[in-house]
Amino acid sequence: MTLPAAFDLDAYARRLTACRDCPRLAGFLDEVRAAQPGYFARPVPPFGMTDARLVIVGLAPGMHGANRTGRPFTGDYAGILLYETLHRFGFASRPVSESADDGLRLIDCLLTNAVKCLPPQNKPETDEVWRCNRHLREEFEALESARVVLALGLIAHRAVLRAFGVKQGSAAFGHGARHALPQGRVLFDSYHCSRYNTNTGRLTESGFHAVFEAIRAEPAMAVNSR
Repeated sequence: MTLPAAFDLDAYARRLTACRDCPRLAGFLDEVRAAQPGYFARPVPPFGMTDARLVIVGLAPGMHGANRTGRPFTGDYAGILLYETLHRFGFASRPVSESADDGLRLIDCLLTNAVKCLPPQNKPETDEVWRCNRHLREEFEALESARVVLALGLIAHRAVLRAFGVKQGSAAFGHGARHALPQGRVLFDSYHCSRYNTNTGRLTESGFHAVFEAIRAEPAMAVNSR
């Protein structure tokens, strides 16, 4: 798949949703679509602005979240804290994401996933993560305006490094860590805003907000620096 020079997100989404590169994932989505005819149950495309300066990379669609709604982090538990935080820091028009047609707009932000398809038991296999990485790489190549990338979790962190051709050992994952990327871009890490991480206290609301405070403190991300 080759993206056009100007990122036509709609055209890209149409091509992406036809992807069947991973037999296990494609077969699983066929089963889900048969069992849940109302679910999106296809590879989930990015959501947001094609001239965004902030790109947020999650792991993969959740069964009853993005896999159902067709929009990253919409309809699942992880989206509760994420969208509230995006709104708080000026990246979303409202704090609650209910459905793909609820009118919510992202501002200077785009959401995507390291793996575009719902994996069984929410666990993609390593070869599936790497096979899907070509899509993430092509997204970054097209999103020339992106200055800051936020990886939610270790798998997303590793996927971002791979997409940029950065050696895995050169940037260790850590909540709140900041790493330099090629082309003057910056990678921030955060624990994923999953139910497990928030319920166990591994990720707190204040800890998540602190990462976004650091992102907003980046000179390239100042509200009036456009």
